[in-house]
Amino acid sequence: MTSGKEGVSLGILPVGTMNVFAMELGIPCQSLEKAWEVISSGVTRQIDLPYADSYGSADSPGGRRRFVQLAGVGLDAEVVRRTTRESKKALGPLSYLLSLAQVAGAKPPLVRLKDADGKERVASFLLIGNGRYYGGPFKMFRQGSPSDGLIDVLLFRNQSPWDLLRYMHAILIGQHAGLEDVEYFQTSSLRVESEEPVPFELDGEMAGYIPLTFGLERDVLNVLAPLPEAVR
Repeated sequence: MTSGKEGVSLGILPVGTMNVFAMELGIPCQSLEKAWEVISSGVTRQIDLPYADSYGSADSPGGRRRFVQLAGVGLDAEVVRRTTRESKKALGPLSYLLSLAQVAGAKPPLVRLKDADGKERVASFLLIGNGRYYGGPFKMFRQGSPSDGLIDVLLFRNQSPWDLLRYMHAILIGQHAGLEDVEYFQTSSLRVESEEPVPFELDGEMAGYIPLTFGLERDVLNVLAPLPEAVR
């Protein structure tokens, strides 16, 4: 995806397993007819466009790749990597749970990250957001907005099967950010690296391996969508 251009707007007809981006913007996900009405209305808003700058390796070409809603480093990227197109067609969202069961018992390499202020942290895996939602109707990033100039980060310090069960339960009841081994913060950029190969995904698609730097361009993507005050 490239940066938005003046006079060009993106219209969204939500299809696929789960269109979290449409959900984020308040576009009806259960009716293409209603989604088309949003496009026909001509109401446009500008949102930020995040990107990942990777540096290249034998396993991953370098360069800048943009995304609109979410990214992940570690666990969820490995789940995406293992989930085939065929299983998604046959099982829908359940296909990701089956892949998660295969990954959950493995000990992950540690991921090191540094935010825009230079603060360093360590995690087993992390999620990156450009809005509130991740993976469906789950408000993972409570302060998230696609037009605030900030990247939302959730880091998880552990990854045993028991830890994943704790995390999933806390997410379902909206209490995940309060766990001692989970941290939620916002930043304008984020450097991510590891001493071992760790995959990353962008908008639900396997994209390569770290190291990389996340950043964003402010208010560059024009989208046909309800205005923020109509969505919140």
